Amino acid sequence: MFGFGEYIGIDLGTASVLVYIKGQGIVLQEPSVVAVDKNTNTICAVGEEARSMLGRTPGNIVAIRPLREGVISDYEITEKMLKYFIEKTIGRRLFVKPRISVCVPSAVTEVEKRAVEEATKQAGARHVSVIEEPIAAAIGAGIDISKACGSMIIDIGGGTMDVAVISLGGTVVSTSLKVAGDNFDEYIVRYMRKQHNVLIGERTAENLKINIGTAYPRSQSVSMEVRGRNLVTGLPNNITVTSEEMLEALAEPVSHIVDAVHFVLEKTPPELASDIADRGIVMTGGGALLHGLDEMIKSKTGINAIIAEDPITCVAIGTGRYVEYIASGGPASKTFGGRK
Repeated sequence: MFGFGEYIGIDLGTASVLVYIKGQGIVLQEPSVVAVDKNTNTICAVGEEARSMLGRTPGNIVAIRPLREGVISDYEITEKMLKYFIEKTIGRRLFVKPRISVCVPSAVTEVEKRAVEEATKQAGARHVSVIEEPIAAAIGAGIDISKACGSMIIDIGGGTMDVAVISLGGTVVSTSLKVAGDNFDEYIVRYMRKQHNVLIGERTAENLKINIGTAYPRSQSVSMEVRGRNLVTGLPNNITVTSEEMLEALAEPVSHIVDAVHFVLEKTPPELASDIADRGIVMTGGGALLHGLDEMIKSKTGINAIIAEDPITCVAIGTGRYVEYIASGGPASKTFGGRK
């Protein structure tokens, strides 16, 4: 039974939404996709059901992602999506107004931050706290960020990646790039079109990325058969794709990520840089699971890169723990670098 003061942490991601409830952990993980009927302007499906419609809908139904590159691109749809997920986790209770913490990329503007706050309030929150993704990711990865010790976190989501050095509960140096999981898919689609004259969909590109994608040469080559539309004949075509091809397809976005890590390390004070060299770099987010990305970062920086135990849920768990900390009356802005 949920009470008036229920505390919820939401990882409002470009690719997926994760909901954390105090005492229960992650209770929901669904794609940030909404299917809308253009004729009636009504929502047909949300989450996993809507994702299955991507690229397969009739003309009047559009499956859209209301968040792009870590920020709200469609306010009204985002609000309805949030309301749906909140109701799905706590039920329809008129008097239940939960306290919600939502994370945002580190480089968002005040206007974009306000849009997230307002959308969450309109969706039914009693009070909204905003926390930056690198802080939430570090907390979720089990790092005690309140210590006077440098910790480096790389959070690669669906729409954005954040690289930050954290010490004494705050961000010392950070950068945010609009290069992440969705961009990996786009580069794979582009590569297939250029090299094979075959057009594949988003989901096929994602499957290639997950199954044979790599950022660093694999010790043993793997391959996968995919089906797309031949751009010359216009007919369906089956082709076999290798991991070496995926290495080539993903070389550019991977180099952007490595450059961002270099940039942050260059700006990091020497004492904190020394801490990072000793402790290593922690990687979170679904993009961290790209095969060989940790090895690539290690080879380019000379610093050990460690993938968090459950990288996909780190931000949501960290956001939820941040909410619990606020609830206990702790000085959130001082310890977790968040905002009340």
